[in-house]
Amino acid sequence: MFAVIEIGGKQYIVGKGDTIITEKLDGEKNSEYVIDKVLLIKTNDDEIKIGTPYVENAKVVSEIVNHVKSKKIIVLRKGNPKKNWRRKYGHRQQLTVLRIKDIVVD
Repeated sequence: MFAVIEIGGKQYIVGKGDTIITEKLDGEKNSEYVIDKVLLIKTNDDEIKIGTPYVENAKVVSEIVNHVKSKKIIVLRKGNPKKNWRRKYGHRQQLTVLRIKDIVVD
């Protein structure tokens, strides 16, 4: 059984026991996080449920494993070509690691 879910405007294909990395979500480490934006579900009986836009009475139960940061992205900004002015900016996106516990369809 697998599902297509939407978190933070991005879509993920998940199954029971999978681990995914998403943009930062609210919640404590080792707490339960329920995702109700389920776009598609395929059961073990090869039955497919497609939502318009979301599947009714369906949710994915997950656990927040950790909050991490991505690799640093460095941006170099140059000013006027006649002046020797440069500035270096860095950015690290905050991410959340989720472990899928169960896919529930009522």
